[in-house]
Amino acid sequence: MSEAEREARRARLAALRASGIDPYPARVEPVERIAALRDRIGDAGAEDLEARVEPAAVAGRVMSMRSFGKLRFFDLVEDGRKLQASARKGEAPPAVLALLDQVDVGDAVRVEGTLWRTKTGELTLAATGLTMLAKSLRPLPEKWHGLQDVEARSRQRYLDLLVNEAARRTALIRSHTVRALRSFLDGRGFLEVETPVLQPLYGGAAARPFVTHLNVFDQRLYLRISDELYLKRLVVGGLDRVYEIGRDFRNEGLSRKHNPEFTMLECYQAFTDYNGMMELVEAMFEDVARSVLGQTRIEVQGREIELGGPYPRVTIQDALREACGVDILAAPDLETLRAAVRAVGLDPGDAPTWGRLVDDLFSEKVEPSLVQPTFVTDYPVELSPLAKRKASDPRLVERFELFVAGMELGNAFSELNDPDDQRARFVEQGRAAAEGDEEAHPMDEDYLRAIEHGLPPTGGLGVGVGRLVMLLADAPTLREVELFPHLRPEPPA
Repeated sequence: MSEAEREARRARLAALRASGIDPYPARVEPVERIAALRDRIGDAGAEDLEARVEPAAVAGRVMSMRSFGKLRFFDLVEDGRKLQASARKGEAPPAVLALLDQVDVGDAVRVEGTLWRTKTGELTLAATGLTMLAKSLRPLPEKWHGLQDVEARSRQRYLDLLVNEAARRTALIRSHTVRALRSFLDGRGFLEVETPVLQPLYGGAAARPFVTHLNVFDQRLYLRISDELYLKRLVVGGLDRVYEIGRDFRNEGLSRKHNPEFTMLECYQAFTDYNGMMELVEAMFEDVARSVLGQTRIEVQGREIELGGPYPRVTIQDALREACGVDILAAPDLETLRAAVRAVGLDPGDAPTWGRLVDDLFSEKVEPSLVQPTFVTDYPVELSPLAKRKASDPRLVERFELFVAGMELGNAFSELNDPDDQRARFVEQGRAAAEGDEEAHPMDEDYLRAIEHGLPPTGGLGVGVGRLVMLLADAPTLREVELFPHLRPEPPA
């Protein structure tokens, strides 16, 4: 904003105060929502409105102003809906015209008057009363060119939402998606619950936590990386179908698909397994797409994707063997797997464990190619410390991940409910941590005590809500679907 513009707006603010007008009043006289007004008036023509002398009062933000001789127009926007207002010299009260001289684009105002239609058919409110509700001291960006930089749009989301219809659409899709997820699970008898965000021991995922401190107990606490272990405690307690939609926190890098703070849906259902979770996911994604977009066929970054099921299934072993010629189960330790990767002309990198190398290899060679919804199943035990072993091959677990548009959207297991096997897995995770795996799962004695009381056969699922919204909104990055994504600190001015 130029210094001249700043001074001009400040001068108009001072003029308002000098004339006895409060530029930030505490109360707003009754108004009708612009959307409701438009619905009420419908297609009523100019003659009909003139005969009815239809009064109205609305409030909104002034988004544009223009003059045609003695006639002045200004557009009001409230909750995404626009209504044109007018004031004609010689007809509008002098107080309205005087106040309009002090109005800037960006101001919030209340307008009352009578409705009419212009020669082009535009519904317009002829102002007989005008009230300043909030004076804007900074100009809005020009609609098409003033806020194009992605970084600026993310840092000043409030402006992005005001001038960028795509940003507003994405925000609405996100809200509608969360509502549709809740509706779907509620309709299937799931109970929504809340579990601790501050936890004495983090767990439920492979991730580094954020650490904090509770002064009253002089206690080290962690921001949760997952809701899983607390939700399964509830299943032990007899709440057989539970879910939570909440924020999780992982101390990891920023990328197109990652933000340190994100929204996760986790749900757990007793007396089913990962096959039941696959059926649940197919039904859920189809239902949410229809609820939010009215269809299951969507376009994502120029690629057409069908979210209606059923989805194909492929084991991680077969997927890697087909993509790069490496059989992970034939290379059961880190050095053997590194040698197998080198043998096919690939760089194994510096993954600290066998499981991390498998994960890295899959992320690079398989994940980008999974465009249509695909379940990748039957992961090695080392990659899945909380999942139940396959009876047919104890090296593997009953786990799947759902991939769409080249990214993972969901992760699910037949939950491990054998407390002795779970303890052994935690011990093995401890060894991995000692060997340098910063994302290894810690020992959790309280969770082990809980499942020793008996965790029934259970299927569990986690879905990244932001990534699902990326699909439905056709957004290229997670940053676009987070209202306030985490960003690098701004350099000093």
